[in-house]
Amino acid sequence: MGSLAVHSKKHKVCVVGSGNWGTTIAKVVAENTKEHSDIFEAEVQMWVFEEEYQIPKDSKHYNDETSHPRKLTDLINSLHENPKYLPNIPLPKNVVANPDVVDAVKDATILVFNLPHQFIGKTCEQLKGKIVPYARGISCIKGLAVSDKGCELFSESIGQKLGIYCGALSGANIATEVAQEKFSETTVAYDPPAMDSQHPTPQGTPHGSHTDLTKLEGEAKGLTGKKMKRTALPSEYPPLHHKNVKMLFHRPYFHVSLVSDVAGVSLGGALKNIVAIAAGFVDGLGWGDNAKAAVMRVGIMEEVKFGKMFFGDSVQTRTFTEESCGVADLITSCSGGRNFRCAKMAVAEGKSIGEIEQRELNGQSLQGTGTAYEVNDFLKKEGKEQEFPLFTAVHSILEGKKKPEDIPHLIDPNRGEE
Repeated sequence: MGSLAVHSKKHKVCVVGSGNWGTTIAKVVAENTKEHSDIFEAEVQMWVFEEEYQIPKDSKHYNDETSHPRKLTDLINSLHENPKYLPNIPLPKNVVANPDVVDAVKDATILVFNLPHQFIGKTCEQLKGKIVPYARGISCIKGLAVSDKGCELFSESIGQKLGIYCGALSGANIATEVAQEKFSETTVAYDPPAMDSQHPTPQGTPHGSHTDLTKLEGEAKGLTGKKMKRTALPSEYPPLHHKNVKMLFHRPYFHVSLVSDVAGVSLGGALKNIVAIAAGFVDGLGWGDNAKAAVMRVGIMEEVKFGKMFFGDSVQTRTFTEESCGVADLITSCSGGRNFRCAKMAVAEGKSIGEIEQRELNGQSLQGTGTAYEVNDFLKKEGKEQEFPLFTAVHSILEGKKKPEDIPHLIDPNRGEE
């Protein structure tokens, strides 16, 4: 059921990205914009990195017109399917593929970012000054940028670069299963600036992002300490409080929980990849489910500790222990995710995880290994390696300094008493 208030304008939505997960989210969002026509314009622009694609001969779409390579945007808009990144999944006809990112975001008040993290900087540079100043964002990009200089959430990076508020979406979400409308859950973190509406975040809701975006003057201070001006959402638009944001993403098969802990949601999606590697190591040794469960328990505790230590009171423990973005995503990743699988194969075959990565991922990189190195560099600088024994153990094993068999000893809480 939509909002009872009457507003003269509706929100226009653009999905920035069109890979497997990006196209899936565009499908979800487009179903909802059509259903909630009092709040959203039906059409959903989806930015597509243009490329030529040849429909396979065994595809139901193969015919005389598709027997030669065609632009991917043309195929998506004519077939109402993304044949390269999400084949055999029909897309709503109100999803419009657009190869021009600036044109795609024109007049959009809601930007849903869903592209590989290495393209965030370049894409935001293209969008600077091209979006409406009161646009609001949601980042579906898992992970965070960690270095010896500090930690930066991708949602915060997008917000800093574009001068807008940006929340985050993360959960135990295997894209193809969501696209096939198999039941799953996700978590959306959105802590709307108070200046945006007469419906502020309900009292008692966990406060969210490390960046304070609720200054009435429209100023916010990020991790860098730099102040940024924000532009309030005009009153002609429906307010983007939790109820309306949920309407954009919630489906009968895709249940959404709204929180305000942007940092916690983002950290859960990144740090669980390190834990998944550790789980893969012990599973590859054939140690069974008990060992894997022990690693997962330690892992979720270290995720919470990392959040509390480096993001302060903005991080809520229950984001990790009760939400899809925390414990559920960890379970999924430690059961069959590619970080888990590659680590398991590396141990079982007596090879380095790098060798398995090259063989199994067709040139793509594991997020877990990169995050493990980045987190370790940061912890080393902070002098906190020993306070995160599992994260440190994974890094030591990847470096060849320790063996997977050493994990029980390395994470033993009584180790320091020896």
